[in-house]
Amino acid sequence: MPTLFFSFLAIDRLNIMLAHLDKEKQINRIAYFISPHGFGHAARAASVMEAISRIDSSFRFEIFTTTPPWFFQDNLSGLFTYHYLLTDLGLVQKTPFEEDFGETLRRLNQLLPYDDSIITNISHKIKSLTCKLAICDIAPMGHLIANNAGIPSVLVENFTWDWIYEWYADRDEPIHTHISYLRGLFNMADVHIQTEPVCHPRSVDFLAGPASRKIKRSKRSIRNKLQISRENQMVLITTGGVPQEYSFLEKLKNQHNIHFVIPCGCQSTEFRDNLILLPHHSDFFHPDLVNASDTVIGKAGYSTIAEVYHAGIPFGYIPRPYNREAETLVEFIEKEMTGYVISESEFQNGNWISQLKSLMERPRIERNVPNGADQIAEFIVNLLK
Repeated sequence: MPTLFFSFLAIDRLNIMLAHLDKEKQINRIAYFISPHGFGHAARAASVMEAISRIDSSFRFEIFTTTPPWFFQDNLSGLFTYHYLLTDLGLVQKTPFEEDFGETLRRLNQLLPYDDSIITNISHKIKSLTCKLAICDIAPMGHLIANNAGIPSVLVENFTWDWIYEWYADRDEPIHTHISYLRGLFNMADVHIQTEPVCHPRSVDFLAGPASRKIKRSKRSIRNKLQISRENQMVLITTGGVPQEYSFLEKLKNQHNIHFVIPCGCQSTEFRDNLILLPHHSDFFHPDLVNASDTVIGKAGYSTIAEVYHAGIPFGYIPRPYNREAETLVEFIEKEMTGYVISESEFQNGNWISQLKSLMERPRIERNVPNGADQIAEFIVNLLK
């Protein structure tokens, strides 16, 4: 504990030193508050930050979240400083497909309303760092902090937590208090941006397409690194960053000439016949893996959908029927993408494997549409001119 405390003090001192240096270099600072629920919000935020940096390299991002620092180190080439802060809770997950509402409510009761001293301290911090703007994906705390600091805030979302929690309102009366409180914080946003697929459409300042991180390495380069020959095919199996055990791995070994790449939380990359098991934090950039694949099998979450959409490859998707977001995401996949639905039970027992080859025979869609991250970046840079 003393070592951790000292490290945060050292980081604060370093941030103050950087602020003085940045003033001399005319660095433009943006505070970015990011929900730590899964990696989808961090992935979308990273795609926007990277797009802003491509437009104007003078921006430095002050990132507030509990999403691990390595995620941003892997995703961002521009200037940023990481600040550990629990911005919001989202939903507690039992598995990648099942939420624990009881535990979610218990933690919400501990977290909300936000502690005044924390709000005051972070408000002072972003003022001392001379941040011009706060962007929130979809962290409601950021709007309260920005309001206290006297700077504008931007909400980027395809849903908000108050809307998600309404799904559970009939189960437990105490959630109504949190819904009302969070809705008030989201309404503090000075600018409201939604990204497709939008779960709760409303009148907003800007509507963007699916926002996805861009690839870094070519399909051929990734397959060479994975030791997959030109004659063989590649399938990526992903559950969106939430650890998952797979009972169907032995069945996959019967699929000749198909290599299955599976981020599964192992200690190091393992090659087992036609299986390639990757650690949770691997040397491979996830959008590169998607782009290099012939198809993706995985949970229908926002960032995976956005990446598969822009790659244009078939998607065997597992919806979350008890999540309010699911219906909109499935509608978008059916309308704009190619693929087929896999129930959670079919996914777990491996019955989906019999349909795999027919899925892989579907043609790749060539996209000629802007990336939502670029659209949002241009909009935000223009706001600050």
